[in-house]
Amino acid sequence: MAGGELTGNSTGAPPQAGVLEGVNPIVYTPSNPITLFIVQAIIVIIFCQLLAYPLRWLHQPRVIAEVLGGILLGPTVMMRIPGFEAAIFPPASMPVFNNVANLGLIIFLFLVALEVDIRLFTQNWKAALSVGMAGMILPFGLGFAIAWGLYKEFHVDEAIGFGVFGLFIGTALAITAFPVLCRILSELNLLRSGVGVTVLAAGIGNDVTGWVLLALCVALTNNSSGLAALWALLCCIGWTLFLIFAIRPPFIWILKRTGSLHNGPTQGMVALTMLMVLASSWFTGIIGVHPIFGAFLVGLICPHDGGFAIKLTEKIEDLISVLFLPLYFALSGLKTNLGLLNDGVTWGYCIGVIACAFAGKIIGGTLAARANKLLWRESFTIGALMSCKGLVELIVLNIGYQAGILSETTFSMFVVMALVTTVATTPMTKLLYPKWYQTKVERWRKGEIDWEGNELNPSESLQGGLKKGVDTQIRRLMVHLRLDSLPSLFTFITILSPESVTKKQVEPETPEGESTEVIIKKRPLEVHGMRILELTDRTSSVMHLTEGEDFYSLRDPVVNAFRTFSQLHDVAVSGRVAVVPADSYAETLMTQAHEVSSDFALIPWGESGSMSEDQSFPVTADTNERFKSFTHLEFINQTLEKASAICNTGIFIDNGFGGITKPVDRPELQRTKSAISIRNQADVAALPVANKSHHIFFPFFGGADDRVALRVVLQLAKNPHVSATIVRISSGEKEKPATAKSAAASTTTTEDNSETNKTVVNPSPTPGVDAEDGALYATLKSSLPEDLAARVTFTEADIPSGKEELKEIILLAQQAVGNTRDNAGDVVVLGRRNAKKVAEVGSSNAAGVPDLKNTVGEVAERLITTGIRASLLVIQAGGRGQA
Repeated sequence: MAGGELTGNSTGAPPQAGVLEGVNPIVYTPSNPITLFIVQAIIVIIFCQLLAYPLRWLHQPRVIAEVLGGILLGPTVMMRIPGFEAAIFPPASMPVFNNVANLGLIIFLFLVALEVDIRLFTQNWKAALSVGMAGMILPFGLGFAIAWGLYKEFHVDEAIGFGVFGLFIGTALAITAFPVLCRILSELNLLRSGVGVTVLAAGIGNDVTGWVLLALCVALTNNSSGLAALWALLCCIGWTLFLIFAIRPPFIWILKRTGSLHNGPTQGMVALTMLMVLASSWFTGIIGVHPIFGAFLVGLICPHDGGFAIKLTEKIEDLISVLFLPLYFALSGLKTNLGLLNDGVTWGYCIGVIACAFAGKIIGGTLAARANKLLWRESFTIGALMSCKGLVELIVLNIGYQAGILSETTFSMFVVMALVTTVATTPMTKLLYPKWYQTKVERWRKGEIDWEGNELNPSESLQGGLKKGVDTQIRRLMVHLRLDSLPSLFTFITILSPESVTKKQVEPETPEGESTEVIIKKRPLEVHGMRILELTDRTSSVMHLTEGEDFYSLRDPVVNAFRTFSQLHDVAVSGRVAVVPADSYAETLMTQAHEVSSDFALIPWGESGSMSEDQSFPVTADTNERFKSFTHLEFINQTLEKASAICNTGIFIDNGFGGITKPVDRPELQRTKSAISIRNQADVAALPVANKSHHIFFPFFGGADDRVALRVVLQLAKNPHVSATIVRISSGEKEKPATAKSAAASTTTTEDNSETNKTVVNPSPTPGVDAEDGALYATLKSSLPEDLAARVTFTEADIPSGKEELKEIILLAQQAVGNTRDNAGDVVVLGRRNAKKVAEVGSSNAAGVPDLKNTVGEVAERLITTGIRASLLVIQAGGRGQA
């Protein structure tokens, strides 16, 4: 028999070569269902991913894309194509699809329970209880009321009484989607605000109560009599108590014994936890309650201590969210037929259901929040957030549909309601609680302004501004903490911080005539560190944030190392961790700089040129890769843009600063003549840096950025280990243009005059330099203390504009820095926007995206590409520094 004639009814052996023997690869066969299932899964995942991408830009949760993908694949759209359902989703294949989807649902409900931290509810129980109860009672009552019309008009199963039907409809309208709510709050940066904490605490109570009511509905539906339903509920309560008191204590004991509680679960502990989930699901399934309740209960008893819940979630969440969950919600969409909503009565009830869902949640939540003394606008925001249904609502609807409580028409109406309420949550929250209002309320509660926005202490603010304008030294530094940049940050802080104490002899005051030594403490440098962790759409990432940023600020190893180093070097220090989306990094840093009234913000350029601090592959990227990351360039540009209105900012590009030179490539194994093993060679201790000196090169072009940079260079030069070369660049035309060699001949030296002890300055201004720049340059040069003047060299270079302009400046830099290989690292300081004036550059490249030259300036870009042996500090004036 030919391969093309083989059918599913053939009694012979099935063809082993598959399509090579002419077998249709998408025909469902009970003996080999995996082939068609793979095709179904591929189609569902592709649809969900394609829809999720544009919806992400509209700030919509992924569940919307998953449900819409299922609706498009279902009878509403794709199944109207002749032959599509029979070929791709034949009824015979749906049990396999359904089993896989429901297995994913069971594990997902376990993850939902892991995300629920009961401690958040107990710490805010008063507001949580009032808002949660009001947000359930009113929508439950409205749902029970509209259920009467729905029951009369659309109900088809006479075995389901109105009591069970009304209980289910009320529960469906009263429930709130806690997981989706967490993601919306985290995206809007409200998770740690008063509104966010209230909503989360109320959502936890709402979620647990909703699942209890749903269990009651299912028990009443699956059992023929009320007595059987009562037994089912009693068994469920007994099982819950058994898990809490008999299973949880030994489970925690095993976690401690294996080190899984604080170090993350081992593979054996993950297997044990999954067995508990499956066993609990099996038990709740056989007593007439849905298996998802058993999985939910196991998630609730898992400990949150030591980050166990977060680390367990990290191990299993991606597979569930990428594969299993889309299958389940696509299954929901396949059951949704919007074509059934085909008359005025049906659409009238559909709109009525949506109105009840919004009105019940918003009115109930708003009144309860207002009773807890929140502002009206905050209260309306809480009500709007509580109206979010999301994926939990769809799970509830599917259970009701499978149990026969909902007809296909009613199911489709409620799916539309779930989509509308979920889609509307983010826009309503942004409208009711915008960023400017959050800032106003925060300042009002701090007592900085009255409700009209007027400053309560304008005189103090004015005096502080005048003082800051006069004091040009960096007294309050804000730094972006990165694990890969700590060595260079520590070195920079050490150089910048002044001497902690000064000793002074005073006249003797004791009868014995002994002199008294008085220690006068100087004002220490104040450094505020901010470490940022990326907030993604993963459940574990959101759990990091719900655990509390304060928790991580106290225990983060990078922040603690920064605190310890600063305190041991007589620096006043604070440090905190922020968990925000990647596109909010710049705003978070500059908000922190504004809150601490920073004089200067230091942003290190990542060693790998990426936003991530992943050290699993601890090899530095080469120059071509380090400075080409679009996301990192965009972050630097956004930071500098926002910093222009707040404070002076420096971008620090490390290249061996502190005496540590990092390898670019993996070290190669080399055979030596000695018999010393590779391990012994690797274990040789590095000697201390003998030469702790640093040399700074600064070309002064003029302008606001260079004026700030000049002051920074002179402050750094106060450290006895630092010397500096400051070159004043002029572009005036000469008969014989000066070169880098001739620039050295114009060096201004310092004369040691016993009477005046001052630096001799050429009073004539350099052509092409603004008078203000010239005055500042001359003033700072002439007012240097004697010890500082001995280590700071001022030179002037006349470099005409042209093709050779950059080459001359690069040559000056190469002659000044990188010549002492065994020192602690040299630095080239540049003004960002003034460096751009050397050659004409635009705000973006030809493609309209940021590149290195437009980010740090053409001089800095050329220094990087030529491989100068020094670090770079690119400074931009901001706030009052622009004056």
